[in-house]
Amino acid sequence: MEPGRSIVGDAGVTLYTVGCVKDIKNVRKYVSVDGGMADNPRYILYEAEYDGVVANRTDAIADDVVTVCGKCCESGDIIMKDACLPKMESGDILAVMSTGAYNYSMSSNYNRLCRPAVVFVKDGKDELAVKRETYEDILRNDI
Repeated sequence: MEPGRSIVGDAGVTLYTVGCVKDIKNVRKYVSVDGGMADNPRYILYEAEYDGVVANRTDAIADDVVTVCGKCCESGDIIMKDACLPKMESGDILAVMSTGAYNYSMSSNYNRLCRPAVVFVKDGKDELAVKRETYEDILRNDI
């Protein structure tokens, strides 16, 4: 079973760890995360818009306009552009909402990045549905 196909509507949350924050005055404030276009190509494909929260500080006020970018070093490696989110710091956990339908099936190993795990959660209980890939998984077919 492919997880995205069994989920409909506003389901699925992707969790990212914040790396660094770079504020370029009068241009844009970037928040880098440990994922990106390899695990969620929707922004680069059709400028998908998401809502998000800082999961480790859910009571924080969203008053900072930022662009959340990934680690692929591509101009289109964006998860959220000009999004109003709480001020973030390295180590914060950003929860990006409604990424479930087809997100995993659209992911890739671009730049030899490993795909993240998929976890189902229902009634406060979690179940691992897809294991996190390892670098050994990525290199397995190399000769």
